[in-house]
Amino acid sequence: MLHGHAVRFHRAGSGPLVLLLHGIASTADTWAPVAPALAERHAVLAPDLLGHGASAKPRGDYSLGAFASGVRDLVAALGHDRATVVGHSLGGGIAMQFAYQYPERVERLVLISSGGLGREVHALLRAATLPGSELALAVLGAGWLRSAGGAVASALGRVGLRAGEDLAGVAAGIASLGDAGARTAFVHTARAAIDAGGQRVSATDRLYLAAELPTLVVWGDRDPIIPVEHGRAAHEAMPGSRLEVFAGAGHFPHREDPARFVALLERFIASTEPAAVREARWRELLRTTR
Repeated sequence: MLHGHAVRFHRAGSGPLVLLLHGIASTADTWAPVAPALAERHAVLAPDLLGHGASAKPRGDYSLGAFASGVRDLVAALGHDRATVVGHSLGGGIAMQFAYQYPERVERLVLISSGGLGREVHALLRAATLPGSELALAVLGAGWLRSAGGAVASALGRVGLRAGEDLAGVAAGIASLGDAGARTAFVHTARAAIDAGGQRVSATDRLYLAAELPTLVVWGDRDPIIPVEHGRAAHEAMPGSRLEVFAGAGHFPHREDPARFVALLERFIASTEPAAVREARWRELLRTTR
């Protein structure tokens, strides 16, 4: 329990903490292909964010800032001070917000197919923010449609999602919306970051602050949800960052090639010193004219 709300999380391993943050309508289970290998050398923590999975779905604030605060409290409650923070999609936006709000708690930043780095996003997510979307999601998440896997796959294929992890991930997200609480949390989360025109929350004006953090950007070059160009532009804007593009991969590169992802993350951690951002340095950066 955290602030009176149930929070489900996976926890394994020991050593420096690697914090894994999933995307919208996903759960901690998205990390199942990589978490056991990471836990051989690190403490690994992967929560179901509030409003997702088996965690509570309270009526409340589903902004990036609120998610970042909740993650900070969970990490502290479990006895950790700092972490290498890894975020996928929405989780990437939360990871950047976490680093912005609590830089002293972040050793490294890893962004996978991250939100918050550009305007473009798939039409499915834009549609979820429209008036009446709750009713449409109730139909999509209904049991009779969830049982018709072929129909779901066909419909998603028509909007550009390939068979494999992209289609499976989005179909699982739709299936999770059969519960009214999950639908409400999903819509509130989507509307906090997206509107009909695309992503409306952006970290691009603050990426220069990442010069203080070892940062790795990972993307699939065939991502249909958030274009890889966002990752390339973010890499250019973040001094000293590293960019790794998985050829042929979509929105879930950590699941499409988990062995490559684990090896990449392990090398990144081993080859970088954990950041130690001090308040005076943060003030200096914020006063810099950009």
